[in-house]
Amino acid sequence: MNTPLDRRAPQSEADRLRDSAGRHAAAGRTDEARGDYLAALALAPTHFGVLNDLGTLLYQNDFRTAARSCYAEATKHHPDNPVGHINLANALLADGQTDAARGHYDVALSLAPEHPDALQGMANLLQSLGESRAAEAYRQKSYSTRKVVALPCLGDGVPCQVLVLVSAVGGNVPTRFLLDRDQFEILILAVESRAAAEPLPRHDLVFNGVGDADLCAPALDAAEAVLRRTEAPVINPPARIRHTGRADIAQRLADLPGVVTPRVIKARREDLPAAARAFDRPFLLRSPGFHTGQNFVRVGEADDIAASTQALPGDELLLIQYLDARDAAGRSRKYRVMMIDGRLYPLHLAVSEDWKVHYFTADMAERPDHRAEEAAFLQDMESILGARAVAGLQAIADRLALDYAGIDFGLSPDGEVLVFEANATMVINPPDPDPRWDYRRGPVEAILRATRSMIRARAGV
Repeated sequence: MNTPLDRRAPQSEADRLRDSAGRHAAAGRTDEARGDYLAALALAPTHFGVLNDLGTLLYQNDFRTAARSCYAEATKHHPDNPVGHINLANALLADGQTDAARGHYDVALSLAPEHPDALQGMANLLQSLGESRAAEAYRQKSYSTRKVVALPCLGDGVPCQVLVLVSAVGGNVPTRFLLDRDQFEILILAVESRAAAEPLPRHDLVFNGVGDADLCAPALDAAEAVLRRTEAPVINPPARIRHTGRADIAQRLADLPGVVTPRVIKARREDLPAAARAFDRPFLLRSPGFHTGQNFVRVGEADDIAASTQALPGDELLLIQYLDARDAAGRSRKYRVMMIDGRLYPLHLAVSEDWKVHYFTADMAERPDHRAEEAAFLQDMESILGARAVAGLQAIADRLALDYAGIDFGLSPDGEVLVFEANATMVINPPDPDPRWDYRRGPVEAILRATRSMIRARAGV
């Protein structure tokens, strides 16, 4: 429960500001939302809802240290509210602070033993430690209490009602910015839950958000079972997702002109030394089902395989051929192009000194030359990539036939596409309000508009 304040008027005004901030956040107006939350905290510094919601806003916009601080304040002032402990634990787990996260999951479960998010969070933690059986026990327990989550439309027009299918295991398509709540009423259904067997809520369209084929094979089966009970149009049918795992993608795209895919082998731990003999060094090792560089290492000439895999969870690991995307100065580039309804849209270019390239850790914010290079890519993709690469990307889009997906890739010296991954789980985050990112706003908004237009057109709304 929220801690009551001595003065009634400031509390009421804080609630009004919190509601206003929530509307701004749902519409993607991050600056306005943050301003309202801070104004609310000035009136009610220990307001649980404000602290929790501000933490979520900050976390979703990659201000993760600040988000953890908000969640920590919420748990400090409201130690008996399990939601604060769950959110803080989730943020700590994402930061790799496993022990601290486990402590807060334990507290949350002591307060609310059946809370599905606490159970799921503990399952995710155990999965990250390689304790698959214990994780599944928590996950199965979480299914019984999960219900359909309804997010009402905040706009004035006729909303498009979208049923979003997700997996409680994770590996879902990030839809926060795709489904603008000024246009859409969103109904979220975990396909493994008991609610998935109940009558479906009214909907105009189904968005299958189960996106990670390496992690979610059972969830894709469950999603297909749900879809057999509706005649609504479907974005990203599970059958098309099913063959987008890293090994499958490498095989499916290998024969396309202008496209280079890595060799990928899935092997049990005890078979890794033998499997590694098929690869030149360096090669890559990763645990299936993880993204954003988690549980992903490079094995060099002098590296011991057993030592390299010690911290990687899972009984099976992926061995991946290293595709060298470095320039003469040793900098790596990773491009991301989105595929929306069969068309290509450039999203970003990340330039980094590290082999493991992710946009949020790349050398972009403090490098005007890198931002200028990215701006050129966003303004005229073909002139930067070359006709051969663009044709290869279009061939990938045609073969995958996904309604919404993305391709992460580099370029070879000959202008070929070096495929890192291609799947539906690619996230689109609007850029921060910093003026340095003004050149990115138009291209990002174009992708979001194209996605929303496709959804509304398919739904007939």
